[in-house]
Formats: sequence, structure tokens, C-alpha cells
Amino acid sequence: KAPAEPGDPVLTVEGLVVADDRGQRAVDAVTFDVRAGEILAVAGVQGNGQTELVEALTGLRPFRGKALLLGRPLPASARGVRDLGASHVPEDRLARGLVLDFSVKENAVLGDQHRPPFRGFLGFLDDRAAEAHARTLVEAYDVRPRSTALSARRFSGGNQQKIVVGRELLRGPRLLVAAQPTRGVDVGAIEFIHKELVKARDQGLAVLLVSADLSEILALSDRILVMHGGRIVGELTPEEATEERLGLLMAGV
Repeated sequence: KAPAEPGDPVLTVEGLVVADDRGQRAVDAVTFDVRAGEILAVAGVQGNGQTELVEALTGLRPFRGKALLLGRPLPASARGVRDLGASHVPEDRLARGLVLDFSVKENAVLGDQHRPPFRGFLGFLDDRAAEAHARTLVEAYDVRPRSTALSARRFSGGNQQKIVVGRELLRGPRLLVAAQPTRGVDVGAIEFIHKELVKARDQGLAVLLVSADLSEILALSDRILVMHGGRIVGELTPEEATEERLGLLMAGV
């Protein structure tokens, strides 16, 4: 990929504190920003606060501290965060990314069904607009088979993930929070998704990438933060980062 040309901060986080399901501090006073036109990667061994960080920034978990998206405080709901200009590729596409018994057409508008052009008369789904959008998605993101009527569970893991990534990028966000975006998908889908993330970055999107895959971190990042024990323990450029150095930081060394 070409070098990044980052612009102004899109997401600003200061002193963020997030508790886990047991009420213990999972994210401990984290501070960073994500700028337009860059991929900021968060590396770490799973279970060091990355999940709670993502959930806080996408309206799925309460937090303390300061988090601004385009200069405005993050709302306390997933819908509010989306309406403010953020998209989210969740780490578990089956639990949070898709409704498996919904068709591709229905999944393609999931999360934006309440907004034009998908919200039709009396609040019902505008079927024509949803179908046109789903057609665009399956073509642009090489979803196979090219059906918008099949349920999401009928597709392979790689094609399911393309549906999620395509939906989140096609809505034209200013910030994309991508958590483990290629977990459990085939090599071809990994390459395709990586290219789409870099293309979106080149078009000015701010990308926060959270991944436990070191090769993915090194391939995509413009800056790298390392989390351990809920804290940021290092910040590196891709030129400074090696698998050994990242691995030591991820282990808390």
C-alpha cells in the first residue's frame, strides 16, 4: 500500500475507562486519536481490553472519560454512534454482524433500516431501495453466489464477512471500527477485505483496526498501538515494528 496521508482527527479518546462484565476495569485510562486517511491498528493478545474498547466506542458498553467523533461526544447507543458517522465490523459476525435467517437484502440494510432511502411509507422497509442496495453490495464486494434472496447462513464464512464489510463501508462512514475483520475466513477473502480497507483509507476514511493477527497488523497499519492489561504499552510505526518487538510488548515485556 502507498504511504498514508492522514488528515485531521476523526476520533479523539482521552482517559477512557471501561469495565468488563464483572465490573472490573478492562480498559484503563486509554488515550489516542484516529485521523482521516489512516489505519490505526490496536495489537494485543485477546482478553487485554480490546473487546471492551471496541464495544465502548460503538455504543455497546458504557464508559467513563472523553470520546469525541468529529468533535461531538459519542452517544450512549449503537444507533446514535452510527447516525453520527461511525461503522462497525464486529469481531463475531454470527452473533453481531448478521441475522443468519435474514436474506442478504435484509442484512445489507441492517442498522440503517430506519433511515432514507430504506425507510418507506409508515416506517416499513422500502423493498426496492433495499434490493438495489443489496445488488450493489454483492457486485462490488464479490459476494458469491450473487443472490440477494438467500439467507445469510447459506453463505461461506468469507462471503458472510464480505456482506458485513460491504454494508459498513457502502454507508459512507467517517470512521470504521473493524474488530478481527478477517477472523475465520479463507485466504482469498482476507486479501479482498484487506484491499477494501486500504482503498477506504485512501479515500479519507479513518480506520481503527483491532486484531490479534500480527501479519494483519503489519500489512495494514499506518500506526500501531499495543494493549496489555487494559493499557496502551507502546506506540510504533510499521517501520519500527517487528513480530518480535510486537510480541514482547503484547506479552507485557
